[in-house]
Amino acid sequence: MSKIACVMTDLFEDVEYTSPLEELQNGGHEVVVIGFEKGKEITGKQGETTVTTDVSIADVKPNDFDALFIPGGFSPDLLRGDDRFVEFAKYFVLTDKPILTICHGPQLLITADVLHGRKVTGFKSIQTDLRHAGANFFDEEVVVCGNIVTSRTPDDLPAFNKTITKVLSKYTS
Repeated sequence: MSKIACVMTDLFEDVEYTSPLEELQNGGHEVVVIGFEKGKEITGKQGETTVTTDVSIADVKPNDFDALFIPGGFSPDLLRGDDRFVEFAKYFVLTDKPILTICHGPQLLITADVLHGRKVTGFKSIQTDLRHAGANFFDEEVVVCGNIVTSRTPDDLPAFNKTITKVLSKYTS
């Protein structure tokens, strides 16, 4: 199965991490949490989930992973201020590896400048940002455009989880 990089820091949307994580792990995938530093405890914005980062962004290479998972919340906005996370995310688009992102997760892709002409969705407050980045926005539960899977909110998690499983099976078979 796949080795999936999950980039996040404090204030991630708890359920947008825990629900897809469960789906991915149940599918036999390994999820590695990458943060600003290894072994740091990070907490979701709802305060329901605490995660210890597995590795620092300084110590990983994107080509060591089969896919990228970007949970939403405020975390993607904090990550995109660091060029290492931006370049890490850009690699997955340029090499046609799966990117699985929900809610505010596409903010990292906006900063990576890789959404021009892509079909995407995301949380309501980033719709204009997505359009300004050249993306074609669709207000749908899940949008798949090539290797990029986007979704809007926690309400869409059942559809998002089902779709990421399908997409990953195409890349791992």
